[in-house]
Amino acid sequence: MPPGLRMVQKVSSTRAFARIAPHVVPAVDRAVHRLTRGQVLLSARMLPGVILTATGARSGQPRRTPLACMPEDGGSWLLIGSNFGRPGHPAWTGNLLKHPEASVSWHGADIAVRARLLTGEERERAWRAALAFWPPYAAYQARVEREIRLFRLERR
Repeated sequence: MPPGLRMVQKVSSTRAFARIAPHVVPAVDRAVHRLTRGQVLLSARMLPGVILTATGARSGQPRRTPLACMPEDGGSWLLIGSNFGRPGHPAWTGNLLKHPEASVSWHGADIAVRARLLTGEERERAWRAALAFWPPYAAYQARVEREIRLFRLERR
């Protein structure tokens, strides 16, 4: 485990982080990503990350959202709709439910993807992998009554 990662995991599990991070992390990520022409995503220094471009469920407009992700063998990605352990599902999950065709910026390359909400045993396997990958997801799930949505993004 890289130095300081355990401390980052501990801090990211707190309610204070859940209140502050959604307002700060995405804004900083978007700005740095834009300034570096897609080459740098600051939050990816702790966790791998993508910029998801999905069609807004209500607006129909493109929505760009920086997200932590779990890269999978075979070139797919797992997205975890934790919303930092806040009560509601994050908006991007509703966008993917309505419009599963999307794209991700991954290491500076734009890649067309199709999102699929995971359910049943497939979701359970992915959830166990996500917890092994980033243990704070367990604290996020413990704070909310909703089941955290998991999506697999596969290249089109």
